[in-house]
Amino acid sequence: MESPFVTTEWLAQNLNDANVVVVDGSWHMPNAARNAQAEYLAGHIPGAVFFDIDGIADTTTDLPHMLPAPNDFARMVGALGISDSMTIVIYDELGVFSAPRVWWTFKAMGAQDARILAGGGPKWRAERRPTEAGLVSRPRQIFEAHFDPELVADIEFVRERSRDGEAQIADARPAPRFHAEVPEPRPGLRSGHIPRSLNVPVSLLTEAGQMKPAGELQQLFAERGLDLDQPIITSCGSGITASTLALALKLAGAEDVAVYDGSWTEWGGRQDTEIEP
Repeated sequence: MESPFVTTEWLAQNLNDANVVVVDGSWHMPNAARNAQAEYLAGHIPGAVFFDIDGIADTTTDLPHMLPAPNDFARMVGALGISDSMTIVIYDELGVFSAPRVWWTFKAMGAQDARILAGGGPKWRAERRPTEAGLVSRPRQIFEAHFDPELVADIEFVRERSRDGEAQIADARPAPRFHAEVPEPRPGLRSGHIPRSLNVPVSLLTEAGQMKPAGELQQLFAERGLDLDQPIITSCGSGITASTLALALKLAGAEDVAVYDGSWTEWGGRQDTEIEP
């Protein structure tokens, strides 16, 4: 696949390109005691708009940051000044954590050129590149959404694949959560994992705030029992790091990868789903 990443050097050279829009896609775990939007207002890459993962979402469900309807997504990102034909460069303030979720969302909604800033905000800042504070307002744009259902898995699809094995299920949560050795960080969820799923903790995919090279990812997936030539569904706690895992799988050469949007918050929050410890 064509690299989904751009370098800090490339972005610095193209910051003033009218067809390039920079997006701060930072998001933090509920127990992280960090406010991504407040941090954005305090300082961000010049010209960047803030993509609120919890706000640009389906508000008709109690599940966190589920994909919104395509027309709602188009309206909200259009208001941010983003069109579907722009080069959309997404970053987060952990290096590579939530930016892949925003990248996957734009890809699922039909963006023609969505990229991730390699190293994200930490690398940009470490290189002493400029930042600015405050809210960025861009002229409204038209985003024509073209939803790609092949990139998204719902609970019924996951339930069927868990039973028939016609797709592999890869869970990006830490091993202690996968094996029900510790409680879930969100209250009210059962512990364990989807039957027949494999554990690929997201922490194994990155190093020093950047995605590991394709060769290392291929070796890791082989060690974890994943066949890159067969369909794969990624899952996690709430669909954030499942997107990072999906990105890593794509980089490693997997063609058929879908993200289970509801992930464990949905699966572990219901009583009609089968669970293995």
